[in-house]
Amino acid sequence: MSIRGQDVGGDPIACDAFGYGLGQPAGILVLHYRTAGPLGFGAVRNDLVHQLYWSPDGMLSAVHGGRSWFTAPGEGFWAEQAVSHEVRAADRQTVYRICLREVPESLAGLRSGHVAIGPEAERLVQEIATPGYDERRALEARTRILRDLAPLTADIAGECAHGKGFARAVARAMSHNPADPTRLDEWAARLHISPKTLQRDFVREFGMSFTRRRTLLRLGVARALLVAEPVSVVARRVGYSSVSAFVLAFAKEYGCPPGQYARTRLAPTT
Repeated sequence: MSIRGQDVGGDPIACDAFGYGLGQPAGILVLHYRTAGPLGFGAVRNDLVHQLYWSPDGMLSAVHGGRSWFTAPGEGFWAEQAVSHEVRAADRQTVYRICLREVPESLAGLRSGHVAIGPEAERLVQEIATPGYDERRALEARTRILRDLAPLTADIAGECAHGKGFARAVARAMSHNPADPTRLDEWAARLHISPKTLQRDFVREFGMSFTRRRTLLRLGVARALLVAEPVSVVARRVGYSSVSAFVLAFAKEYGCPPGQYARTRLAPTT
């Protein structure tokens, strides 16, 4: 089933709904959103289902209980039923909103927050969100999706010890808090490695330096925030010490200052 509407910028939004076993505790509903402009789920509270938000091609910004959350690649945002929350995505981004009536065993006790989504779960979510998918196979896939979800740990040293990689662990931590001022050498000290080793790992993992990766992360988060918050607030939230430095960095990357970007995205379509 396809649903048409508008996103927060007034651009057309397409939402395809794929439901399997609906009405049953073991059912699943996947809503697949594709927009030209920023997408926002404002002040969402659902007393009937638990919800998992995930984007395969960008970060999500979420707010719950006065705290902001930002997802890294391979992560989603989880909210149990009756938990009020807001979720935003930047423009030209795909978002999956997965609705469940049962809490995955691995997430028991987690009211809201970051969730690690394994490669199999990522693949299966996209697979079952296709027209004509067999319901029996989809419900089998649901079981495998739930098994591939896990709460996240904030221990980057522990992630590295389990083979996650130095750069990937640091990038994940920076994604959670884009304003974190920790320098490359400070991250390296926490991991008991040299700054050169960490820098080489960033180039190997992401094809770019630590500084470039952090800049892209901060500006990517800014794109999702600008449609709802002033430039000065966004600059601080993504880690820039001055508004002018943020404006210069944003304009260099995207070809226009953040204020113009926000006005363009919020302008009504004709």
